[in-house]
Amino acid sequence: MRPVFDPFQRYRHARVIHAVRVALGLLATILLTSGINLPHGEWASVTMLVVIGGLQHHGNIGKKAAERATGTLIGAGIGLLLVVQQAWLGLPWLTYFAMSVICGFFSYHAIGKGGYTALLSAITVFIVAGHGDNPVTDGLWRAVDILIGIALALAFSFALPLYAVYSWRYTLASALRDCATVYGRIVGGQSVTDDEHLKLMGRLNVAMVQLRSLMPSVSKEVRISMTELDAVQRNLRMCISTLEILGNTRPDTNDAEAMAHLQTALKAQHRQIRVQLVGMARALQSGASGRLGRAIVTTESGLEAPVHSRLDGYRLLTRQMATNIADMRQRLAKTAPRWKI
Repeated sequence: MRPVFDPFQRYRHARVIHAVRVALGLLATILLTSGINLPHGEWASVTMLVVIGGLQHHGNIGKKAAERATGTLIGAGIGLLLVVQQAWLGLPWLTYFAMSVICGFFSYHAIGKGGYTALLSAITVFIVAGHGDNPVTDGLWRAVDILIGIALALAFSFALPLYAVYSWRYTLASALRDCATVYGRIVGGQSVTDDEHLKLMGRLNVAMVQLRSLMPSVSKEVRISMTELDAVQRNLRMCISTLEILGNTRPDTNDAEAMAHLQTALKAQHRQIRVQLVGMARALQSGASGRLGRAIVTTESGLEAPVHSRLDGYRLLTRQMATNIADMRQRLAKTAPRWKI
């Protein structure tokens, strides 16, 4: 049962858990609609797939269901009106023209905010009305089936929910470990142009994009403000940017004397930075946020004012990176009670 209850294992097995949940949800909709002989019950199953079929985080499911319900109600209402006017006036050309104009209006609003609701409204018009020749009762039953599908999708979304904050935590932890690895390569004199180094930097850039896309859902799930999440994102971005610059300002690895001087003068700072990066990663992955609140003994040895040598830029960047990481650590410690669910 560990993959079910442990957050990290649930994150690792998210696809399997999601597949089982959707399969059980579809089975429930089929048994319910077939068991009570609801006409057009397949639309309940279709709605189940639309709402939670994609790998959605818990923070998005409620919003998507609300948009689906709103679009369904708007589209069903318009579809029923079109069916009634077709039955009353018997003018197919008027129905076709009205449908085209209405769906054109929804398409105009489908680009931008609220686009999903507008698109679903247009689709539901055709689900309920067909080409205007559907019976009114069929339109009503289809609207009912869609709302049943929404209700069941919401119910199953609370069964082993896949929280976005899990993905955010573990993606950020992995990125911090990669930062520590890259920093170790730079300090240790390893190449910053070989495939391994470039692969690590590419992985960090991908992680940045993934974390950015998760932020709105995380904010809704655990009530951390977007401002605070954006500040953590900015800390990570600055860390990655500083690593890139450090790799380019590092002394030539063939200059053994300069490298030895660098490693000796900044040995304490190098160790402190790596310890903090790995410590934050462990806290995020395990949830043991107590380590984030521990005092870190800082030292300015090797980071004194510039002495007009070619290592001045490297020293200043190291100081900036240490300050940035300390700020990130404080932010994670402050928000820990919310993200370690």
